[in-house]
Amino acid sequence: MSNPESEHNGDGEKPAVTLPAVVEKIVKPILPSEPEKAQIAIQGADELYKEIRVENTLENASGEKVRLKPGAQVDVTIEAPADAVEKKPA
Repeated sequence: MSNPESEHNGDGEKPAVTLPAVVEKIVKPILPSEPEKAQIAIQGADELYKEIRVENTLENASGEKVRLKPGAQVDVTIEAPADAVEKKPA
């Protein structure tokens, strides 16, 4: 996946872009009451801004709690409501 996928259709779907990413590492919390975080590097983002950290809790199709593993290939999708975007000038 070298190019981002732009998505939009006339059926009311939100404009979106999906970028490939990799889970760089799992960050353990300092306090036991805090959740662990997955540090994710987004391919195609500016070097200084490519890493994000999110809570490492997901849910699979069966409703079970799961977590990401270091090195996992993931997709990061950014969606926006139609009124939050404008056409790019030609």
